[in-house]
Amino acid sequence: MFKEWPLGKPPINLSRPELEQIKELGYNWTQPHEVVSLFEDKVAKFCGSKYAVAVDCCTHGLFLVLKYINQPQKLYIPSHTYTSVPMYIKHAGYDFEFVDKEWSGVYKLEPLDIWDSAGRWTKDMYISGFQIISFQIKKRIPIGKGGMILCNDYDAYKWFKKVCYDGRNLDLPYDQDNIEFYGWHYYMTPEDAARGIILMDTLPKINDDSHNNKSYPNLKNFNVFK
Repeated sequence: MFKEWPLGKPPINLSRPELEQIKELGYNWTQPHEVVSLFEDKVAKFCGSKYAVAVDCCTHGLFLVLKYINQPQKLYIPSHTYTSVPMYIKHAGYDFEFVDKEWSGVYKLEPLDIWDSAGRWTKDMYISGFQIISFQIKKRIPIGKGGMILCNDYDAYKWFKKVCYDGRNLDLPYDQDNIEFYGWHYYMTPEDAARGIILMDTLPKINDDSHNNKSYPNLKNFNVFK
């Protein structure tokens, strides 16, 4: 599967340890991409959604949800949030308007059933529709970078699974996969997924929100949004 070093998989002493560490913790996997699925299943069960899809960051998860819904319109978002949110709303072909709103942990991108949940991590946190989680270094599961899309929609789940990995079906060998549509290079690495599993197992199930509207400056004051 991997070319010999120095063109492929590094030797053990130069490799990240997380994949072997989760085996020691009792998690079983054969191919590295199976670890991503293990993490997704674990997150879905924890959060209370039917499905979860791992991506390389929360912002890209939001972008994919907007592209899947594909209903360009004006979205209403808090003026106190992270700058990538309005930027990727624009990148996805939508428009936005800032509203003054207090929030903690999670807020809705009105009027769509999309929830930016970057600041929340607690048991049974899934609300409805599409909810996006962040694993950025300042969050409760500080992988360093990464995100997760929660949903109960099987068709959306299957689309996200393919589209975040360049349109590929990871159940098929690359040379046997008849790729049907364009995707994005937004996948989470197995090593990051393994780190997420390890961190989940060390954190309490119930946690306070890590971020709220007071955590961010007012984006109305940023020149790019004037």
